[in-house]
Amino acid sequence: MTSISGDKPTTSQGEASDIERWASLIGGGAMVLMGLKQGSLRGVLTALAGGGLIYQGATKQSTIQQAQEAIGINQPIKVEKTVTINKSPEELYRFWHNFENLPTFMKHLKSVKVYDEKRSHWIANTPLGNSVQWDAEILEDRENEFISWASVEGADIDNSGFVRFQKAPGERGTEVKVVLEYNPPGGALGSTVAKLFGEEPEQQIGDELRRFKMLMETGEIATTEGQPSGRS
Repeated sequence: MTSISGDKPTTSQGEASDIERWASLIGGGAMVLMGLKQGSLRGVLTALAGGGLIYQGATKQSTIQQAQEAIGINQPIKVEKTVTINKSPEELYRFWHNFENLPTFMKHLKSVKVYDEKRSHWIANTPLGNSVQWDAEILEDRENEFISWASVEGADIDNSGFVRFQKAPGERGTEVKVVLEYNPPGGALGSTVAKLFGEEPEQQIGDELRRFKMLMETGEIATTEGQPSGRS
């Protein structure tokens, strides 16, 4: 008498990997579509992350520019600044990665509180003693190389950006590149954000990177009064 097995067929490893690949493609495609719809640097970063290309794209300026042109981005304020610091990428990344260190050299920041590996809360000073605040979320984090982030829904000022740490030619330290985008609420002009922080964003980021360089190379920041301000 012939017996018939009642066992259910099992899925082979090849089939399982195919399913995982399709799931990744679908999930990544959704992120790309969501990013492109946002029409901003945040959208580009999200789209590139969904395609698994965020690091390559962010380290090659032409890639971001091409993506922006392809989707017709009209960004209110975008700032790019680069500084060379005579320290290793590892040390600079480690200091920056703890966002609570940023107010040490970013004078417009009142405080940053890190909630977990992804989320943090930022409070920025404005003229006349006012402040604005937002929660930010890390989009991509590559140790000793790259960090990108964006504010979450409900931010007083929508913003996004990334910082890249790359060895400088000739063993001259590390090139630190920062790209930021501000989206003023209600379609306000870029001058509104400039007035909010009391100076032009490009000048502000340049000054802050110079203070970061000074802090990391000498361990202190010389104030305008000529008195040093050590690490906090």
